[in-house]
Amino acid sequence: MVVEKDLEAALDQVRADAAGPVAGVFGPSSVTWQIDREAVIFLGAGRALLLQLAHPWVAAAIAEHSRTLADPIGRFHRTFDIVFAMVFGSLDRALLSSRQLHRRHSMIVGEMPETVGPFAAGSRYCANDIPSLRWVHATLVETGLMAHDLVLPQLSAEERERYWTESRLFGALFGLTGDDLPTDWSGFAAYTAAMAQSDTLTVSAAARDIATQIFDGARPWLRPPRWYRALTASLLPERLRAGFGFELDARDIRAADNALKWIRRVYPRLPDRLRDVGPYQEAQARLRGEPRPDWMTRCLNRAWIGRPQMDQRR
Repeated sequence: MVVEKDLEAALDQVRADAAGPVAGVFGPSSVTWQIDREAVIFLGAGRALLLQLAHPWVAAAIAEHSRTLADPIGRFHRTFDIVFAMVFGSLDRALLSSRQLHRRHSMIVGEMPETVGPFAAGSRYCANDIPSLRWVHATLVETGLMAHDLVLPQLSAEERERYWTESRLFGALFGLTGDDLPTDWSGFAAYTAAMAQSDTLTVSAAARDIATQIFDGARPWLRPPRWYRALTASLLPERLRAGFGFELDARDIRAADNALKWIRRVYPRLPDRLRDVGPYQEAQARLRGEPRPDWMTRCLNRAWIGRPQMDQRR
């Protein structure tokens, strides 16, 4: 388990390797900024969530401690607020988000309500458990790149290695050390492939219920469109797709294919002001010495993180 002293030791390494106090952990020349700046990464948000839910501890924790179902938009904003602050925030803001996340996780403990996969009923779970953190981290890293490569030119082998090196630093913001993570991209790919086949990922009743309420819930105005649901399902490993009860018919597949064709045609032609997420635009303004993002960036920030300025402390 990652305790406070472990986190602080990991953050010492982040400070040592960071791009700078203003540029933050990664900075504008990083592959991480190249990927995470793109609004198209939202195509993978559903996949990342479902892969996290497929871990029985994560599903139990969300079912018992999260407001996801009562406030799905708030959950979206809180998640992206933390991730984007780590990626695009100043160094101080990234470290603050890391500590906030750790404190929040330290309160998420409980017992498994039923036996799921290798996790026995009554066994204890905690959100700061290293294997669980490693998996959540992996879903964000892998899915971000997958969503990027669905629409934009794929990274080269060298760029993927750089991306993974940077992602190990991203992992340190969760309290994960170099020993907790694979050393290179091939090791990371082997880890995610093994997890996809392992019963460590077993879709529980709680996970299915959460997924059903998100993708087929009673609030039509929040329900993802058919094409997004189909695309999300198609990006999952087959056994997990079946575990969540996703059945894709010809109409579903056609909807996802048509949407993806349209996005691939239109998205690369959009101006950067529409393609780039608000927190990235705020980071660029910060690097230019501007004390406050402009009105358009503030509007985009409200859409992505639920507030107008990322670097403002809460």
